[in-house]
Amino acid sequence: MTTTRPSICRLCIAHCGILATVEAGKLTRVTGDSDNPLFKGYTCPKGRALPELHNHPDRLLQSQKRSEEGDLEPIPSTQAAREIADQLGALVAKHGPRSVAVYIGTNSLPYPGGPLVAYALLRALGSPMFFTANTIDQPNKQIAQALHGIWQGGDQDFERADTWLLIGVNPVISKAAGIPCQNPAQKLKDAVKRGMKLIVVDPRTSETASRAAIHLQPRPGEDATILAGMIRVIIRESLYDQDFVAQHSEGMDSLAAQVEPFTPEVVAQRAGIDAETLARAARLFASGTSGGVNTGTGASFSMNSNLTEYLALALTTLCGRWPRADEPVTRPNGLLPPWQPRAQACAPFPAWGFGEQMRVRGLGDSVAGMPTAALAEDILLPGPGQVRALICLGGNPMTAWPDQRKTMAAMESLELLVTFDPQLSETSQLANYVIAPRLTLETPGMSQPAETGKYYGLGMGIPGSYGQISPAIVDPPANADLVEEWQFLWDVARHLDLDLDLGMAYGFGSYAESRMSGFQLGRYEALDTEGLYRRMCANSRLDYDEVAAHPHGLLRQQDVLIAPGEADCTARLRLDDPTMMAELQVWSTKASAASADDIAYPFRLIPRRSNNFMNSTGRNIAKLRAGKTWNPAFMHPEDIARLGIETGATVCLRSPWDHIQAIAEADPTLRPGVIAMTHGFGGLPGQEAQFRELGSNTGRLLNTEVDFDPYTGMPRMGNVPIAVTPSSDQ
Repeated sequence: MTTTRPSICRLCIAHCGILATVEAGKLTRVTGDSDNPLFKGYTCPKGRALPELHNHPDRLLQSQKRSEEGDLEPIPSTQAAREIADQLGALVAKHGPRSVAVYIGTNSLPYPGGPLVAYALLRALGSPMFFTANTIDQPNKQIAQALHGIWQGGDQDFERADTWLLIGVNPVISKAAGIPCQNPAQKLKDAVKRGMKLIVVDPRTSETASRAAIHLQPRPGEDATILAGMIRVIIRESLYDQDFVAQHSEGMDSLAAQVEPFTPEVVAQRAGIDAETLARAARLFASGTSGGVNTGTGASFSMNSNLTEYLALALTTLCGRWPRADEPVTRPNGLLPPWQPRAQACAPFPAWGFGEQMRVRGLGDSVAGMPTAALAEDILLPGPGQVRALICLGGNPMTAWPDQRKTMAAMESLELLVTFDPQLSETSQLANYVIAPRLTLETPGMSQPAETGKYYGLGMGIPGSYGQISPAIVDPPANADLVEEWQFLWDVARHLDLDLDLGMAYGFGSYAESRMSGFQLGRYEALDTEGLYRRMCANSRLDYDEVAAHPHGLLRQQDVLIAPGEADCTARLRLDDPTMMAELQVWSTKASAASADDIAYPFRLIPRRSNNFMNSTGRNIAKLRAGKTWNPAFMHPEDIARLGIETGATVCLRSPWDHIQAIAEADPTLRPGVIAMTHGFGGLPGQEAQFRELGSNTGRLLNTEVDFDPYTGMPRMGNVPIAVTPSSDQ
């Protein structure tokens, strides 16, 4: 029997609408759903490879436990839950609640109940040690919004914009902030065709930059310099929105004084760009009436990312690029609660300095969450409060966390490491228990997680009032013992004799669109995933049953208008946060952050996204690898020639901290002196010789204790000084 049914791809934040074909109980084909009103048939290569992921020969069909001899052996999931509960209870009794931590990776997106229940379990145990991938990717977005304040009318609509600025982001490939992730390449093509002027700042002529009206191709690490220079041009030439600035912001004079040193000539010298092109970019952006500014992973991984994002918000406010009263709100919510947007500011609020404190480097909680880059150190530091148990959901710290050797030492020192993993990833190879989960199309799905992207940065989330709900499409393989993350963790809580209080927040920090809601999972009640999702969507704008009755997705006409500001509102968007202005002042006195004058390390390593991989997911799927099992070290042809090598040669990349071997590949779109590599590759320490089979781990080249953000702990992960030499290992 063959069936084809609509569903949701949940490999990334986009949650594309798909059609899934099942033949004789096996998932055989995934395509885009042309009847989906939002995605209209679009899906990416990763989504189309879902059958290969579901049916992979290396997939775990039973959970695993490490034996006394050190081998992983099958264990019933119910027994694993009891044993893990016993060990967690013993650790808390002996060392206190803080000894237990949870890490949530990006692959938890398909299973929104998992993080929710994991956080509730930690709270029930009394532990504050909840970590996510947010603080090793783009924590600067939430930090900067807290310091600047938030426009309560939301962000402007890309579909109606006449100018747009993208910095260190390539949404055509990565579906990140900026261009809507529902077929971003087509969205960009349509926007440029209708006359929108795109400005891109990127050391590479990326797929997005190739479509730009102006492409600034700077040295890495100078994004804040370029933004400060653009702001200076706009202020000095009175190109800003004077009415909006006067009514809704404060601190412009102070900002103007701090950007004064960033003349076009100074910026050009530091960033390695043309001064007149910089001025043209500033004038072009300011000449529009609508549009936005978005930064991405490239800008975030370099140091001073908080300053870069803060200046991006300041530029947005200076040019009045926020929607006004009586305009339709861009993201009115679908499966999130209804909210009333207003044409007014939410005042700045604390971005750090509250909540739990780590035991290392003076780091602690922030609006972006606990500092994941400091967790390995905390695990390795003996004494009261030491983390001794770690539960990983949807993450692979051994390829995702910076400073791989330190990460491995931390994983090996834990008394209990539990991972949820469909295959034996690098982290699961070190685990005490590996819980085999159901995969995306073996579980019910809903689009609510995609909507929550709006709380992580401008331009993210789902435009319009949209929702999609899908039942499970295919049964797990016969005789498999597979569980959903949330149900397994709920079983752990039951064995610990705990009820769980689940809280749903609709914002971050002091900003909330709606009041927090919650519900309890009693230890004795019966609940399935569909029931859990109903509770999570109990206050949604769209009716859950009505959405479920539209299996291809439901898109309501945008009928929510932005209300006028309240008469007594005194909140203002801040353009001169003292911390950011002090950082900008210091920044103005520094030499180029990425100059090639360092004889020992003349190259700069930057991140590069791939359309075929979601971090480490997809590396072992043949149709996505396209014949390559490694992640190349992309270099400009001139640099390859200067090294006296050819494409395909083995090179050694050395940072001040460590080295890796990689395979060089020519890429003329890169700026000379820049190396671009995709993260999420590589084996464990000790497997370096297998770089052709496993790829190269760029996290090996990073050091979490040197050159790190003082508020989130995120180290320098881009614009990394690198030396490159030919390697004899061919």
